Amino acid sequence: MVRTNPPVCDFGVPAPDFSLPGTDGRIWTLEDCKGRNGLLVMFICNHCPYVKAINDKLVRDTAELKSLGVGSVAIMSNDPVEYPEDSFDNMKRVAVDHGYPFPYLWDESQAVAKAFGAVCTPDFFGYNARLELQYRGRLDASGRDPNPGPAERELFQAMRRVAESGAGPKDQTPSIGCSIKWRSNSA
Repeated sequence: MVRTNPPVCDFGVPAPDFSLPGTDGRIWTLEDCKGRNGLLVMFICNHCPYVKAINDKLVRDTAELKSLGVGSVAIMSNDPVEYPEDSFDNMKRVAVDHGYPFPYLWDESQAVAKAFGAVCTPDFFGYNARLELQYRGRLDASGRDPNPGPAERELFQAMRRVAESGAGPKDQTPSIGCSIKWRSNSA
């Protein structure tokens, strides 16, 4: 496991379009996923301890963001040949087991992760209603600890601000997680 941090937010960059298969059997596009007040794009996977530690919080926060008009989508871009726990069948199981209230999509070619500039799991991209990047920070300070005690809900608060004003907070702490597992012929 290689720990990495994504770069800081590049405010205003437009969200790349995509068309990816979901664990629910349908094809999802950027347009399908966005809410009236914004979109949260999350790069996650099944095996990463950083993602496993926050799964319940992802469910909580994305359900609450939906009530604020912010859509959410999770994308898995890891190489499932080298990391079998990240297979599409296991993605289906994880989505059901955790009751994901958002589409969980498979980026088999890894082209979508590259288009977004995703570098780790979890990696969060928060967009306003115009699909302009406004947040590239962490969920909270918990890291790999699933029970760290009270932690400020940084991602949720930032996306609530985006939903209300169209702009994200100036100060953002980068996410931390496992590097995306690129296929040897695609990196």
